[in-house]
Amino acid sequence: MKARTPLQTLRCVLGLALLMNTASIWAQNSNSLQGDVGAAMYRTPAITRTTDSSNTVLPYVYADYGPFYARINTLGYKVMPLGLGHLELSARVSFEGYKSAQGGISDRKSPLPIGVGTFQKTAYGAFFAYNFYDPNSGGNLLDLMYAAKFRAGGIHFYPQIGVERRSAKYVQHLYGVSAAEATASGLAAYSGQSSISPNMGLTAEYPLATNLNLSYQVRKKWLDNAVTQSPLVNAKSQTTSFIALTHHFN
Repeated sequence: MKARTPLQTLRCVLGLALLMNTASIWAQNSNSLQGDVGAAMYRTPAITRTTDSSNTVLPYVYADYGPFYARINTLGYKVMPLGLGHLELSARVSFEGYKSAQGGISDRKSPLPIGVGTFQKTAYGAFFAYNFYDPNSGGNLLDLMYAAKFRAGGIHFYPQIGVERRSAKYVQHLYGVSAAEATASGLAAYSGQSSISPNMGLTAEYPLATNLNLSYQVRKKWLDNAVTQSPLVNAKSQTTSFIALTHHFN
């Protein structure tokens, strides 16, 4: 497991302080900033044989500023009204790339998903739909999710269910093994196929003080056979999580 050094952690904390101070000034000069800004510790278990699980401290933003928005790992621009939401130009932050510790296997660049999507907020919950193209692989990612909301005591809960489809090129980029790599590494060659992976998650938000919240999220994704059959992969599912301390801006 890779952990951040004290210096790296200090840099993250200082970066967070600067981010929250900037957001506070931004909010004082405009009524458009709405949402949560803070920092989070993200836990990402490895699913490949040659990489380690990671604990990473990064900024956390789930907020809108006029037509611009950020939703944890997805950010973009609201182009026009659509239904109960907007048509959005979207991009996703991905850290799925890795440096291979297996001789003969090339390093993989993280995908750079860019595309269009929509967030529809209804009386029955929120619906998210995104269709991305990744220039690093030439593949596509389709992500659909539904999120509900309920309150128990002083805690808000947000259960989520979704499905993710990755094209064959997208899977091949991350988990494929070419003939040349197979010869050099001794692993079996593998050609990635398109994958469909369902997922479920739960977020809990607890108010610590006025506009100060503590949030925790856990999400499990079941990996398609198109991924698990790769000789680079040694997991059937992946459970990610984060804990975040945020300030809410109205």
